[in-house]
Amino acid sequence: MISTTKHRFFLSLFFFMSGLSFATWASRIPTIKTTFDFNEAELGSILLALPIGSLLGLPLSGWLVSKYNSRVPLTVGYGLNALSLALIGFAHNTFSLVAAVVLFAFTTRIFNISVNTQALTLQKRFEKKIVGSFHGYWSIGGIAGILLSTLFLELNVPIQYHFLAVAILMLIVTLYSYQFLLKGDRSETGNKLILSKPDPYIFYLGLVVFLCAICEGGMFDWSGIYFQEIIKVEIFTYGYLIFMTFMAMSRFVSDLIVARFGMPSTYIMSAVCIISGISLAIIFPFFWTAMVGFSLVGFGTAAIIPMSYALAGASKKYSAGMAISIITTYSITGMLLGPPLIGYLAHAFSLRVSFIIFAICGLLLIPITQMFFKHQRLSDKAG
Repeated sequence: MISTTKHRFFLSLFFFMSGLSFATWASRIPTIKTTFDFNEAELGSILLALPIGSLLGLPLSGWLVSKYNSRVPLTVGYGLNALSLALIGFAHNTFSLVAAVVLFAFTTRIFNISVNTQALTLQKRFEKKIVGSFHGYWSIGGIAGILLSTLFLELNVPIQYHFLAVAILMLIVTLYSYQFLLKGDRSETGNKLILSKPDPYIFYLGLVVFLCAICEGGMFDWSGIYFQEIIKVEIFTYGYLIFMTFMAMSRFVSDLIVARFGMPSTYIMSAVCIISGISLAIIFPFFWTAMVGFSLVGFGTAAIIPMSYALAGASKKYSAGMAISIITTYSITGMLLGPPLIGYLAHAFSLRVSFIIFAICGLLLIPITQMFFKHQRLSDKAG
């Protein structure tokens, strides 16, 4: 009998490794841009492959979590994710790069839904909230990935060997940790997508994660470019590093913040941090002001996805796995629009101007989250 503590440790390890692998890819986007000599618009088009691959994984991921225990698609998805990361590093032309990125996104989609289904299932065995801490480990993994990328940049390690080393580590962790994942978490009800009028409960949460995904995706993919071309620092990973550091800090304290102030207030505080942080970085494009600005954006975006996933898991219409799958579609759509939109706006105007999109998304979070909680209160009274 495996203890809940051991389940939590190895599930946290998967979140950590997921953050590390994603940060490995995102932190070397400037390297890919330079290697293939892409302009901003061309890079934006390449980044479209990421959300397109995720959308292709939508029907399969939803079917897998309803057909099998989540540890099966989690393990297979992450193993294939390691292979795709290595293929990105060895891509020698645009076609092979796009194909590898699509596979990376496709497998990330399957893994993410599976690992979050495990997290929500394990949460039921704890009295205190632990979902935020899982996402905190994702951010810690992201920090580790950025630090590793920074070290390899300093040592002039080629991207192909960098990505291959991380991929091998991913495979080792996957093969060993499979035995410690939860079993028998397949839900018997709520596994089918109901084609009807959108459920307001899920729809509002979907809009929230959509706006957050634009901010997160844009910061993941463009923070390095911003520090390289606007702040003009040689080690361009600083911006991504500070963003991920404060995202991790926020996620480890987000459960305490929610317990103290409640989810409605936490959503508003998150939005204010995003708006003020990105405004600071845009208006004052200098190293330290940008570092402070990016840290505020990281702190602001961090709690939104964990809170929204936790709320989705309480859906009365769908199982936790299916609810997460649905709102993740909104998140992927945000990823679809965010990074390419930044690229096209940067090409048409400037990179500084394009970052205004993040402030607009932060502003829209306030009324939409308030509409969600109003709907929730009315539903509770009616029920």
